[in-house]
Amino acid sequence: MTVPLYDAFSEDYDRFVNWPARLAFEMPFFHDLFERHQVRRVLDLACGTGHHAIAFAQQGYEATAADLSQAMVERARANVAQAAVNVPVYRRGFGELARSLSGPYDAITCLGNSLPHLTTERALAEALRDMAAAIKPGGLVVIQNRNLDRVLARQERFMSPEVHRVGDEEWVFMRFYDMDGAQLRFNVVRLHRPGGEEWTARIEQTHLYAWQRQELERPLTEAGLRVVGIYGSYRGEAFDVLESSDLVLVAERSAT
Repeated sequence: MTVPLYDAFSEDYDRFVNWPARLAFEMPFFHDLFERHQVRRVLDLACGTGHHAIAFAQQGYEATAADLSQAMVERARANVAQAAVNVPVYRRGFGELARSLSGPYDAITCLGNSLPHLTTERALAEALRDMAAAIKPGGLVVIQNRNLDRVLARQERFMSPEVHRVGDEEWVFMRFYDMDGAQLRFNVVRLHRPGGEEWTARIEQTHLYAWQRQELERPLTEAGLRVVGIYGSYRGEAFDVLESSDLVLVAERSAT
């Protein structure tokens, strides 16, 4: 199975994200959460270029990473080698974890608005059951999405552009949705200007479903996962349907 947007985007993803700033903001949340729940083994699902898993390893956790995109997996492995940490990186997608990886894990993270790539109730339910099966009793699943309740309510199609520059070479990344109810087409536009030359443009798309917070509760419960935390960002504040930027959801597998 191929994932064209992410296969094409792997080369640019580490230009698009300011990883030092992002991880400095996010990692205290995970450190506090993992220490409270005695997490030691972590699987980062839909890992992209691997930086969360690398950061987990650098904090002393036993980290594993998985992504469906072969190009992202290769980029993640290169980043792991450069960071000189022990993080196995596998090509695995939703629903493939329990049967093919060496769990159980203490926690699974699914970050960066990855869960909305599951666009049917059946696919969502199967993925959550698989996550639950891949963690130990009492283990955690941590999901971070955009606040899609707010996106739908306000019809927020456009996200802020991101700019990256190295010397006289420049990249601009723009993201926006085409919206048909909760069915979204996610578009990424990449503008590139090498050395002051003419700009070139490339656009890639993929389909998402705007799962709202309440829509996630039933399939989580049916998968044997109990919601123990709902936050509006990695700052840990309460989730607000119309104001929060993100939905950070923490669920725990039943201990029995």
